[in-house]
Amino acid sequence: MEETELAAFCGELGEPPYRGRQLFAWIYGRGECAFERMTDLSKEFRRKLSERARVGFLAPARSEEAGDGTRKYAWELAGGARVESVKIPMPRAEGPARWAFCLSTQAGCAMGCAFCLTGRMGLVRDLSAGEIAEQFLAARRGLGPEERFHNIVFMGMGEPLENFGPSAAAARILSHPRAGGVSARRLTVSTVGVASRLAEFARAVPGVGLAVSLHAADDATRGRLVPVNRKWGLDALLRACRELPLPERRRVTFEYVLLQGVNDAPGDARRLAARLRGIRCKVNLLPWNPFPGAPFERPSPERVEAFRRELVRAGLTATVRQSKGLPIRAACGQLADDERLAGRARKAPAPVSARG
Repeated sequence: MEETELAAFCGELGEPPYRGRQLFAWIYGRGECAFERMTDLSKEFRRKLSERARVGFLAPARSEEAGDGTRKYAWELAGGARVESVKIPMPRAEGPARWAFCLSTQAGCAMGCAFCLTGRMGLVRDLSAGEIAEQFLAARRGLGPEERFHNIVFMGMGEPLENFGPSAAAARILSHPRAGGVSARRLTVSTVGVASRLAEFARAVPGVGLAVSLHAADDATRGRLVPVNRKWGLDALLRACRELPLPERRRVTFEYVLLQGVNDAPGDARRLAARLRGIRCKVNLLPWNPFPGAPFERPSPERVEAFRRELVRAGLTATVRQSKGLPIRAACGQLADDERLAGRARKAPAPVSARG
């Protein structure tokens, strides 16, 4: 529940609105799940809360750590669905550890992107705002006293804009000053390109970063990689990006997974640069992260760098994301519930042919 909803709930219990602010600070700012330990609330109010409400929390069904410090959590939700989220170390020369946190907004995903393991699960169900936010809160409870999260990304399982209300509410909660999360400037929501809802989301969570998955510079290739392109083609998607109500000095991020022989040639880079001309943006290149049975190959570092240089030569800001957590399948596009995958016995997507 957001702070305004908690204030309304307290009103139903005969309490003044400021009690909602106190509850919000306890639940999200301090991560407290037990009403009896909320010591600045009266005993009578705590009794009412215990009778009428509960604070849900997640415990990891499984947790794995890679050699680079990346930790992947699997959370079991009500009804038996599972989602994964990832704690990622950030480069730091000295001082306490700083982390990024990648969370999920749906169990599974209906988008079916050819290069993404999550899409092979199909959509199991949407997550509530509380389930989205609690992934972060549960991971934060395991931090050391001097550690903290530096940024949060909605880039795990699911398409946030297809679970619009809960994703927007969770983003507002986690960027609230009393939640102890991060500022809106350090929270990024990734979308595969639900063009009709981009501006609406930007207005619903002012200041939040938006990352739009492109992965190709022409509709034919993107349609094979990202099925939603058949509904919202590149022209419609990029028009929506041009019209985004971005705050001053903010840019939209375009994400581009590089697949050897499919979308990673210098000509692809030049076509991409031409497509993005006039948009206040930066490009984040992601060499594909492999998983068994996928019909793709990861391009060489030299090929990735050549692609990046073409974009820079065209005047774009372009960076390469370094994959973290590959050995434990915690990198971008590798999250999935193995039991769900096995149960579906679903055929792999048709191969996307490399160019000769």
